[in-house]
Amino acid sequence: MFIKAVGPIASILSYYSTFDLKKCRPIFYVLFLPNLIYKIVMKIAFTYNLKTDNSEDQAEFDTKQTVDALSEAMSNLGHQVEHVEVSGPPSQVMAKLESLNPDLVFNTAEGKYGRYREAFYPGLFEQLGLPFTGSDAYLCNLTLDKDLTKKVVAELGVPVPTSQQVTRIGQLNEKNIRFPVILKPNFEGSSKGITQESIAENLDELKEKLKVTLKKYPAGILVEEFVVGKDITIGFVNGINNDNKGVLVPTEYHFAAEYSAGKKYQIYDYHLKNSEADKVSLRTPAELDPKTTQELIKYAQKIFTQLDIKDIGRVDFRVTPDNRIYFIEINALPSLEPGAGIYQAAALFGHTKIEDVLDAIINSASKRFNIRPQKSLKKNLKKLRIGFSYNEKRIIPQSNPLTDIEAEYDAPKTLDAIRSAIASYGHEVVDLEATPELPAKLISANIDLVFNIAEGIKGRYRESQVPALLDLMGIEYTGSDASTMALTLDKGLAKRIVREAGVKTPNFLLFITGKEPLPKDFKFPVVIKPVAEGSSKGLNDKSVVHNEKDLREEASAIIARYKQGALAEEYLPGREFTVAVIGEKRPQILPPMEIVFTPEAGNFPIYSYHHKLDVNSEVKYDVPAKIDEKLRNQLEQNARKVFNILDCRDIARIDFRLDAEGNVNFVECNPLPGLTPGWSDLCLIAESTGMTYRELIGEIIAPAIRRYKQKMKTLLHKDKNDAQQSVE
Repeated sequence: MFIKAVGPIASILSYYSTFDLKKCRPIFYVLFLPNLIYKIVMKIAFTYNLKTDNSEDQAEFDTKQTVDALSEAMSNLGHQVEHVEVSGPPSQVMAKLESLNPDLVFNTAEGKYGRYREAFYPGLFEQLGLPFTGSDAYLCNLTLDKDLTKKVVAELGVPVPTSQQVTRIGQLNEKNIRFPVILKPNFEGSSKGITQESIAENLDELKEKLKVTLKKYPAGILVEEFVVGKDITIGFVNGINNDNKGVLVPTEYHFAAEYSAGKKYQIYDYHLKNSEADKVSLRTPAELDPKTTQELIKYAQKIFTQLDIKDIGRVDFRVTPDNRIYFIEINALPSLEPGAGIYQAAALFGHTKIEDVLDAIINSASKRFNIRPQKSLKKNLKKLRIGFSYNEKRIIPQSNPLTDIEAEYDAPKTLDAIRSAIASYGHEVVDLEATPELPAKLISANIDLVFNIAEGIKGRYRESQVPALLDLMGIEYTGSDASTMALTLDKGLAKRIVREAGVKTPNFLLFITGKEPLPKDFKFPVVIKPVAEGSSKGLNDKSVVHNEKDLREEASAIIARYKQGALAEEYLPGREFTVAVIGEKRPQILPPMEIVFTPEAGNFPIYSYHHKLDVNSEVKYDVPAKIDEKLRNQLEQNARKVFNILDCRDIARIDFRLDAEGNVNFVECNPLPGLTPGWSDLCLIAESTGMTYRELIGEIIAPAIRRYKQKMKTLLHKDKNDAQQSVE
């Protein structure tokens, strides 16, 4: 964090775009500080759920357009913005936040499951000791519960419609019902579960509709008196200094005449909000008489103040034709998508841009957490020296398989991209090419941890060489350990272990000499490939064989060429997928990618060596894969299971192929997937989720930083204990 000059004085100091006030001389304070307009510029972790489909489950999530708009606005304010998409496991989010060590978390994350989902992330931030925008876990939990919120607001003297929450029909208090009523899921937002059929006009109709809605939303249904009138919303931005203490003017939802025509009840339902948003417009200020407007603002002030809503919020009312006001609900995580009503209302107070509103929210949170430059300067002084272990590609692979000796190594452009991504997080990058001189380099490098993509030089267990060396020297590193690296490089051994754990694999046979007898149940065609190579080395147009003679010829050629065994694997005729997995014990599964073979790939297509050299017409890539929910779940479940069975860590890419019956079969696991921007499968998959290349590298490195920090804490604790014992 630092202080940045803005306003007239900034031009005088233009050659100092940023400066530290603590280093300025006293005369500077005397001459300039009284006239200096300044603001705190921070590293901000932006936490959100990214909307990747139009399902109801993701209705409350932020679209990519919203994420980009908010991120750009915060960057325009001068902040360093780090994206933290929270759909992965909490352990991964924690590791990312700990590695970023932000000054402030800007939070829009809704959470995914349960009645307390909106409270989860604020609670996590509190436990991690991180300042954040928005209300705390208690308030987020309270405001998600519509029934409980109404009870609290009614105690403040604000009118509310009669309502009751039920989890079964037998709980209905029939004497307390005022028809018509509207049925709402009690713990949902974004109008989820609300349709034109949500109105019930009599008891029989209510009970019938309750049966249906309770099946879908068993956590509870709010049966609420339906108030005929206007939908009014009032925003709150604590950093906007107006006469109403941050409470904005009322905004009215106006429905197009063609949409309202013929409808007995006007409802801002889920379909209207998500599929026909063009049928709704916002009027700011709302068309209300002055007395009603002031009464609404007074009620809103009371609610925001008494509930102690922090930084930002929104309260919804209904106003009847005779100007009676009823509180409907409050949202502690209101929408900040471009065009939202909160921006229109803020513009009336001079906050005409998204940047203005976000700046007010950030300033409010900064003041509340007493964020000061000296705290952050001290906190962020420690930057890590990160070793970068790799093998550089100096022999360019060609179509001739004899040039594949360095096919798994990384090109200079890829290495530069990784270096830049690591350095962008403020770390110092120390090159450690994985040559025989690496042990000596590690002794003198004085590094904190290693970002490892080294493939090793030779041998069946070459990928485990660098992790084993780092373990020996007690240095933390990214990626899987030596045991997993050795295991996954041996395709036959990996298959045996995965199959033993219950994951289906194609039948296979390992050739050591090429003369091994074939089992009686051995069936053709089969795919023959080296048992311990990556990047599809050894896979070519002769790799699918249909008889024993060709099988033995290809097996003998592989054994002679690669000095290792040849794996003969049952050819599976189905679709081929690869799944990226990020994290540790509870990893995040990214959307599956399908390798789609075109007719030019022939009758027995395989993802071969020449496909990975350059763009060609035999394959194309669908990401996310165009598959149904059942197959997606099977791929994701199998990927998670394989990742844990093989004890992978931080990152892996797992390949699957369907058999003739459509069953998912494990093919292989790559714990050192390629990281070439815009080309490698992993990078394409990450890109499809909205994750930038820099963020992908950040996701990989975050768990290693967490492990490093934990080790340092343990060592520090041990040193303190040892010192205390020596004194005693």
